Amino acid sequence: MPTTLSCDLAIVGGGLAGGLIALALARKRPDLDVRLVEAGETLGGNHLWSFFSSDIAASDSWIIAPLISHGWAGYDIAFPAHRRALASAYYSIESQRLDTLVRKALPDRAILTGRRVDDVSATSVALAGGDRIEARGVIDARGPGNLARLDLGWQKFLGREMSLAEPHAAPRPMVMDATVAQVDGFRFVYCLPFAATRMFVEDTYYSDTPTLDTAALGARIDGYVQQRGWQVERILRQETGVLPVAMGGDFEGYWRSSGLNVAKVGMRAGLFHPTTGYSLPDAVRTAALIARTTDLSGANLHLLTHGFAKATWQQRGFYRMLDKMLFRAADPEERYRVLERFYRLDPQLVRRFYSGRSTMMDKARILTGKPPVPIGRALQAIGMLPAARTGGAE
Repeated sequence: MPTTLSCDLAIVGGGLAGGLIALALARKRPDLDVRLVEAGETLGGNHLWSFFSSDIAASDSWIIAPLISHGWAGYDIAFPAHRRALASAYYSIESQRLDTLVRKALPDRAILTGRRVDDVSATSVALAGGDRIEARGVIDARGPGNLARLDLGWQKFLGREMSLAEPHAAPRPMVMDATVAQVDGFRFVYCLPFAATRMFVEDTYYSDTPTLDTAALGARIDGYVQQRGWQVERILRQETGVLPVAMGGDFEGYWRSSGLNVAKVGMRAGLFHPTTGYSLPDAVRTAALIARTTDLSGANLHLLTHGFAKATWQQRGFYRMLDKMLFRAADPEERYRVLERFYRLDPQLVRRFYSGRSTMMDKARILTGKPPVPIGRALQAIGMLPAARTGGAE
């Protein structure tokens, strides 16, 4: 017989955004009766999330610090004509750790895994099978809404964590190795040394399409690992991902596409960096915002999250403009030149860019100098010149 559960707050979606909110509230509001609903059997799924220390405000570090699985004092990048070591701290979080810490922070009754959701309102959750949750407020953290409402390119990848027969002798992450063959847009390989004989290697593409050929990507990882001289004993874990790179779109239409008057966070709220597709920094900011509010009613949570997401979207028009130039002004095999030039700039500018906090001076510096794409095509891409005609006379 269907049952109805009552609580103060229901969080629908136990991924990164939902899990961080649950952890923040467990720390700051332990008096609350929270329910965290996840369709999968574990929280966080099968993911590795990485970020720069400068992505997170010092005042919010309490949210993310306990989750960190690996950390390094700096990282490297490599392009055909430019290599650089950057002294920015870099961290990674394994999804298993999110699952462990959320389960430790919340009572067993608060976590409902393996439960699919039929419908969500501002104050209720209808579960598959007929059970319901009635709450003062509901937050929807289930992943993207209707991405067709946005103008997108894609960052897609396949990553493998591997156990090696011998130490790899790579002391720092290689965050972007673009010396590899350029295929399907801007391609680079990403390497994280977790231990002396444990390496994570990811093959990544800034592509016009979200199609992911896992067999081809896996073969390219095999070739890269062989080239580096690493002997793989076994593959410990594999993950894939397709992240949106935003060039424009209808924010309000995107928000409404996943329900009216319901609080939303994470990808469902459009809270991701337009250029990287990464959502972790915004997820931390959102968790801190919700932990600070005293009114967790459905109506107030909707106003709070909608206002935060809309303001964030509006502030990031510059990044969407750059994405248009990357995808529409540069030939796919030449896109790496845009990033190669970017990584010649001041390291502090690079840090602010990835945290989504570029200053006016940063923006001017990024746009000045000899452009790595044809200027006419760049102006067409951002709408300052009409597109070139391709047909015959009318």
